[in-house]
Amino acid sequence: MGKQPAFTKRFAPSEADLAQCVRCGLCLQHCPTYVATGLEAESPRGRLYLIKAMSEGLIEPTVNVTGHMDRCLQCRNCEAVCPSGVPYGRIMEHGRAHVLHTGRAPFAWRLRALFLREVIARPGRLALLASALRVYRASGLRALAERTPMLRDRVALAPTIAGKEFKRRGVLARPKGATKYRVALLTGCIMPLAYGRVHAATVRVLARNGCEVIAPATQVCCGALHGHNGDLPTAIELARRNIDAFLAEDFDAVIVNSAGCGSAIKEYGQLLAEDGEYLDRARLLASRVRDVTEFLASLPFEPPKRLLDARVTYQDSCHLGHAQRITRAPREIIASIPGVRFIELPHGDRCCGSAGVYGLTQGDMSLRLLDEKMRYIRETGADVIATANPGCMTQLEAGLRRHGVNGRVVHVIELLDESYRRATAHV
Repeated sequence: MGKQPAFTKRFAPSEADLAQCVRCGLCLQHCPTYVATGLEAESPRGRLYLIKAMSEGLIEPTVNVTGHMDRCLQCRNCEAVCPSGVPYGRIMEHGRAHVLHTGRAPFAWRLRALFLREVIARPGRLALLASALRVYRASGLRALAERTPMLRDRVALAPTIAGKEFKRRGVLARPKGATKYRVALLTGCIMPLAYGRVHAATVRVLARNGCEVIAPATQVCCGALHGHNGDLPTAIELARRNIDAFLAEDFDAVIVNSAGCGSAIKEYGQLLAEDGEYLDRARLLASRVRDVTEFLASLPFEPPKRLLDARVTYQDSCHLGHAQRITRAPREIIASIPGVRFIELPHGDRCCGSAGVYGLTQGDMSLRLLDEKMRYIRETGADVIATANPGCMTQLEAGLRRHGVNGRVVHVIELLDESYRRATAHV
């Protein structure tokens, strides 16, 4: 490959990380793309071979090589079952960064990085895109397109933007009684536009459990999507800004209700490992981050008392279950609600096919995984699908429409909030 620029070397996968894989293959049956295709190149082991060979200069980042990398969902299911502790997510991020910054990345990679950097990371531009998607939905164009055979698959995964946007910053709520905890809420980029109701529910639940809730005004996008797609410089810039924002005041915890965002911030120490100025502060912030279900389960939270008559199943969001290894807390919250009949979802920890912008870049595979997920959801007979990430919510809502299944998709925290609010209404 010739002499690499120092910038590329900095972000290339480390030899130590790559050497941890012993090629046992235990990850294969847990990889959604390998299960779907049966191809070694679409498995974690196969992709590690490609990344290692590319980093050693043995192969070029051809369209074929980058195509196999691109079909990785980065769900990190392989990490959760790996006996050697291979940091597959970090390797894939650095592998993509290596390709992106050689100057030989496919046009689609460069376009995706540009979109994430110039739209997703810029609130004003992202709000304009959300407004266009609202019009697309409200006008009936989405429903028409989804009923048109030639367009159906192409438009199926367009995000749903509905409901009230969450714009609030500063002090969001104080408890009625004594303040037990002072917490900061990550509002993020996608959640306040697509699911403002989830933030509203999160604030109410936290306040009910003795929390003063504050949203620092200078916080920004967490950088997860940028890091996943190889734009590590942008991810680092956003991380620094969030570190400044959330460490400007003293909080008992930083609460996150988006699994992908929580995973990213908990790994800021890895992202900024070579940043002498920010590394210690990155680790400090990471140590304070809690998923909202994780935080509530640790209190413990106030048991809900009002009955919810619903059959509920739970889809593990990949970056909550596999990256953060939090599986019990959301189930404890669901099980605590009177009247809820909880049904475990077969293969509930397998990715639904959302994976950030995966539906835009790998639509066929995304739909293939979604169709399989909906088959299992039908088997449960559930009328409520709970999960813990906005991308999963959007994907599962698309699945309900695509398969004509009656039901609703909610964040776990919304179920707890609904029970609390019913109790308040009957006081």
